[in-house]
Amino acid sequence: MADSGGLSANNAAAANEDDDANTAPFPDTVQVGGSPEYKVERKLGKGGFGHVFLGRRLTAAHAGRSAASAAQEVAIKFEHTTSKGCTYGPPAEWQVYTALGGTHGVPKVHYKGRQGDYYVMIMDMLGPSLWDSWNSLGQSMSSEMVACIAMESISILESMHSKGYVHGDVKPENFLLGQPSTPQEKKLYLVDLGLATKWRDTASGQHVGYDQRPDAFRGTVRYASVHAHLGRTASRRDDLESLAYTLVFLHRGRLPWQGYQGDNKSFLVCKRKMSTSPETLCGICPQPFKQFLEIVVNMKFDEEPNYSKLISLFDSLIGPIPSIRPINTDGAQKVGQKRARLLNDDDDHVKKKIRLGAPATQWISVYNSRQPMKQRYHYNVADARLAQHVEKGNEDGLLISSISSCSNLWAIIMDAGTGFSAQVYELSSHFLHKEWIMEQWDKSYYISSVAGSNNGSSIVVMSKGTPYTQQSYKVSDSFPFKWINKKWKEGFHVTSMATSGNRWAIVMSRSAGFSEQVWYFICGIALKMRNVLLRVRDEQRWGCLDLDGLSIAILAGCGVGLLVPK
Repeated sequence: MADSGGLSANNAAAANEDDDANTAPFPDTVQVGGSPEYKVERKLGKGGFGHVFLGRRLTAAHAGRSAASAAQEVAIKFEHTTSKGCTYGPPAEWQVYTALGGTHGVPKVHYKGRQGDYYVMIMDMLGPSLWDSWNSLGQSMSSEMVACIAMESISILESMHSKGYVHGDVKPENFLLGQPSTPQEKKLYLVDLGLATKWRDTASGQHVGYDQRPDAFRGTVRYASVHAHLGRTASRRDDLESLAYTLVFLHRGRLPWQGYQGDNKSFLVCKRKMSTSPETLCGICPQPFKQFLEIVVNMKFDEEPNYSKLISLFDSLIGPIPSIRPINTDGAQKVGQKRARLLNDDDDHVKKKIRLGAPATQWISVYNSRQPMKQRYHYNVADARLAQHVEKGNEDGLLISSISSCSNLWAIIMDAGTGFSAQVYELSSHFLHKEWIMEQWDKSYYISSVAGSNNGSSIVVMSKGTPYTQQSYKVSDSFPFKWINKKWKEGFHVTSMATSGNRWAIVMSRSAGFSEQVWYFICGIALKMRNVLLRVRDEQRWGCLDLDGLSIAILAGCGVGLLVPK
């Protein structure tokens, strides 16, 4: 592991004083799983899932062990038995290291076991991290060095991905070189598997299913993929996007989203990433950096990366003689043997780019954990495809529970648990078609969801089986505060709202089930909604999405509704 040089080589208990005063001292010596006895010396580093120390062998290794496992110096990783990662026993990282045993670029674990209050893992001693090297080189790396790092990192990720795992925390601190003054000193390793997850289901061999939990961020804010910020299930594309940010950082020395502070840091960084185009981010980098970023940020959730092609992008930046390259690229060269047909293999058709660097004003999903249910989510739906999605959902027993619009495209959530007994909808060129709505009211349908687009069109969804007994709505060129206040006094509550350009449509209903309702102003970007959402995160249910990119939400639960106009 990396030597931080931050602590003296006294006993390890002293190293603990600055970090975890409430946990047990680290032992002075370690012997687990049939290992030799090791003296625990200076601290090498600390991560989110443990502390790493230099270990020096005190006794002879057992006969039959490899030279590596008999090494005089090793890295010893301690994780307290009460830590978050050890709720169900030994750290999950142990299982990942076992599964990845012998994988290219993954350090070897020689022994593991429990000693006192700690789970202990004894592994290869490595050299400095890329972060350390970047600092020692004046916080700048040459194009050739970063290109070599890129090629070898991609080959390491390919090896890890081939075993069914994604790393989940790719960053300069987690890439380590071999020990200085050894044959491995230019060899690259990827460490810290505490956030690694499976992208491939063990039983079926198929890609894991897609899910989204915006309350469960995993990774490092600076280098995390946009998908990780949004709580989407990790897949191979996320490791590659994080690698792209790592490479740009090592070459440029800085990323545009550095410097944010406070509770909203992750959200602000995510927004900046989404609004920064590859051209802008890689402006002073050689062309391959931009090409790599463009490919990986536009990958689909379950898409298999073309690792050979990605490696080949950097060929032009490295020297012809492998032995004098600043980083060992043996792994990349093996992958390169498959490259004969590669550059145009998957370029027969131009992929639709999903990350254009436009301002991040598209879909904001308001999320709250709940019991499993049958639900379907469609987004970026054009008018012509709307009926197809709705009809297929109806055939499967789903009805529309929420609808929203951005850039004249629609987002639809269909749900088997709406409680509605029947449903109709209309896509109209008018911003709420009054005659159609009146006709459905006469048939005992009530508005259950509504959305408007920039071009003035709207979708109104009306359902039977709602709790409503009476409805009223208003279309206005400004937010109709006075009308809402008047309707509140008459026993109505806001149950749906939509926007179209600068126009508002507010739907209010009687018997909505709310005992109280307020409205709340948010100034600035939509992501500031988080502060308001956190105030009601215990309310158990909320509905309605961002409308046309504005900071609007209707939250309902425990008898309290909250309006959030921009």
